Amino acid sequence: FGPSAAQHIATQLSPQRTTCIRKTHPAPRLGDMAAESCFKPRTHLREVPLEPAEAALVVIDVQNFCCHPEGAEWRHIPRAELPAKEAYFWEEMPKAVSNIAALLKGFREKRIEVLYTTIESLTRDGRDRSLDYKISGFNVPRGSWDGKVLDEVAPLEDEIVLPKTSCSVFVSTNLPYILRNLGVRQVVLVGGLTDQCVESAIRDACDMGFLVTQVTDACYTISQDRHDFSIRGIKGFCRQRTAAQLLHELEPLASAPRWEASGFREGALEADEEEVEPCAKRPKTAQP
Repeated sequence: FGPSAAQHIATQLSPQRTTCIRKTHPAPRLGDMAAESCFKPRTHLREVPLEPAEAALVVIDVQNFCCHPEGAEWRHIPRAELPAKEAYFWEEMPKAVSNIAALLKGFREKRIEVLYTTIESLTRDGRDRSLDYKISGFNVPRGSWDGKVLDEVAPLEDEIVLPKTSCSVFVSTNLPYILRNLGVRQVVLVGGLTDQCVESAIRDACDMGFLVTQVTDACYTISQDRHDFSIRGIKGFCRQRTAAQLLHELEPLASAPRWEASGFREGALEADEEEVEPCAKRPKTAQP
């Protein structure tokens, strides 16, 4: 982690902040059993503030297919009947999308990486979909309108959009590889559904070594019960903030250095680019 994140973790692990129950045991002897099992939760270490150069916002499945009234998931229902059919979703999803839009503005101002994932097959007939997606009965063909991000939170020209064919974006894309190439260690997750694709991504991101922040009011699902149950159940894998809290956290931070054509952030290569004295020429030796 960067200096501030590393310093934060070091502070949290200092002797003054760590309490252990000590037991007296005989001195171990050569050939004794391995070290004892241990259970010492340090969940406070998830509470690491964002560092713009090491963070990324990942927007999950906020797309026409499932978030637009004319999307394939909803177009079979007359538009006038949608609010009655799924009242919670159509009331809360737009609020979450509005919070995502605010986060996008704040993150872009700090030059924090923004990435998107959408449900979209790599083929038109969807033969590459996961078995679960096939059983669930939906296919978003490659390049289709349903696979596009909602206009309200559309990606900028050079932002990354990854099509996925599984619940977790970490399963069917190379997102971990991309994040590490970008120097990302802290992942902020938003989108839908709270209790499905977002929750799966949180667990997988943790297992792959990322610190995760879930923005609770920038996620949405089908009912309040499902949303609340997921938020409670997943909190042991991430820190949780509202959009307003996270934007407040970002406000005093300096922007991340710009990316340069070299693929490195501005200033990262300064030490390597210092002029080096040329090697002294060796005198020619006489040939035998």
